[in-house]
Formats: sequence, C-alpha cells, structure tokens
Amino acid sequence: MQIQSNINNTIPMFTIGEPVENAIKFFNDTTFSHVAVVEDNRLLGLLNENDLEVFEVNKKIEDYKYNFESFFVRKETSWLDVLEAFARNEANLVPVLNEKDQVLGYYDITDVVSVFIDTPFFTEPGSILVIAKGAKDYSFSEIAQIVESNNTKLLGGFITGTENDVVQITIKMGTANMNEILQSFRRYNYNILFGNGDDQFLEDLKQRSDYLDKYLNV
Repeated sequence: MQIQSNINNTIPMFTIGEPVENAIKFFNDTTFSHVAVVEDNRLLGLLNENDLEVFEVNKKIEDYKYNFESFFVRKETSWLDVLEAFARNEANLVPVLNEKDQVLGYYDITDVVSVFIDTPFFTEPGSILVIAKGAKDYSFSEIAQIVESNNTKLLGGFITGTENDVVQITIKMGTANMNEILQSFRRYNYNILFGNGDDQFLEDLKQRSDYLDKYLNV
C-alpha cells in the first residue's frame, strides 16, 4: 500500500529564528501534537504542543531548542512503520524527509489511517477471526496455509496484541467453511478468541480502538 500521495506540504514549518509566538498560535489554531523546526529546510527537531505552558511569547524558538523532540520518517518508509512512528511518539503529525534530509511535508494521522481503513481488509465482505498462540510458535505462513487449505481466501491479518509471550492475531477471510477453519486452528494449538461471519467486529475495531480514539477524535 502506497501512502506517499498523502504527504501534506500545506502544514507550516518554523525556522529556529522565528518568534515562539508563531508556534503558540499554530498550536492554538489546530489540533496537531507537533510541528517541525527547520533550518535550510532541514529538520532540527519538533516542538510538542504539551510544552505550550513553558513557552513565552517574547522569546524565539531557538530559546527552546533543548525541548525539541527528534523523530521523522522517510519518503520510502512503509505505511506500517509510519503508523508505528505515530504511536511510538504519541504524535498525530510526523515529518517526512527525503534522501537529502530535507523536509517534504508531513503525514497526518487521519490521512494515513483513512488509507488503511480503505484497504480490502476493511471494505471487502468476509469473516473475522481473532486467534492467539505463543510468540515463538505462530507463523503467518501457517495461518495462511490453514485458511487456504480449507478452500477459503485469506484477505489479510495483523498482530493486535502481545502479552506474556502470547501473540493475538486478527485475520479476515472469506465466509466459506468457517467451522472447518476453526477446527483446523484448534488442531494447530491456536486459541480462538473471537470469530464471526459478518463485519460487526470491524465496526467495533474502528469505534473502540484506543489508538484511533486518541488521534482521530481530538
């Protein structure tokens, strides 16, 4: 899945010599968590909205360079790694750099997640299954083999949780032969956490995800 077309170059960046008042106004007028500070279009760091309380309007951005955070993604970074950058840095805006370390623009979390939600995993009709197995024992190739050996199409899957060395995996597949698939997973020592034959689980996933709630409903 390509997301480069979602790079946003209309959101401003600030130079280190600008008044910090400009950044304060930016945060007050938007819901973004961060904004980039650049010099010669190269990233120096990011200001965090959470630091607004310490900003003084009569100072310059360079006075707060020790508050800068440092994170970014590259233009060629995969969409999964982009999502990880959002989550790891508790950000809803991430700068995108080219091979010369120049800032091309930003990824906005709402745009990236919208691309994800428009994938066949969410849009195609099918059945949802949530399974669990030891982190050292599961295999996506094995999961695909189990589904497809029961004459059902695998539409996608991803890890949705890890706890005590047990991995939780959510998969979406065609609606045929669900009982046979469940029995096969049990034979391969997978625990069945959830299974249904419609898309209600997807609606719950969209509505109840803490990550989406935090960054899409600001």
